[in-house]
Amino acid sequence: MEYIYAAMLLHRAGKEINEENLTRVLEAAGVEVDPVRVKSLVAALKEIDIDEAIKSTPIGMPAVATMGAPAGAPAEEAKAAEEEEKPEEEEKEEEEALAGLASLFG
Repeated sequence: MEYIYAAMLLHRAGKEINEENLTRVLEAAGVEVDPVRVKSLVAALKEIDIDEAIKSTPIGMPAVATMGAPAGAPAEEAKAAEEEEKPEEEEKEEEEALAGLASLFG
């Protein structure tokens, strides 16, 4: 996961995701760098539009259940809204999101 995080950090910083930059980030984080993994990840990401992939995953979207109750709403209404959450549904969404991320890196 460190390799993916390093690539996302480079992307967020607006830097090119190449072998040299990815290696530098990993070394700065204290990770023992495997050049084969670096090369493989860089090659895989060349064909991926990271911004589009991020937009298409449900991870980046705020969940309705995490939003607070409107100002002045009774505490009971807020509690009832939280109880309506479906843990199974959330697990399914997480699995789908992770599957989407996994497809990025083949």
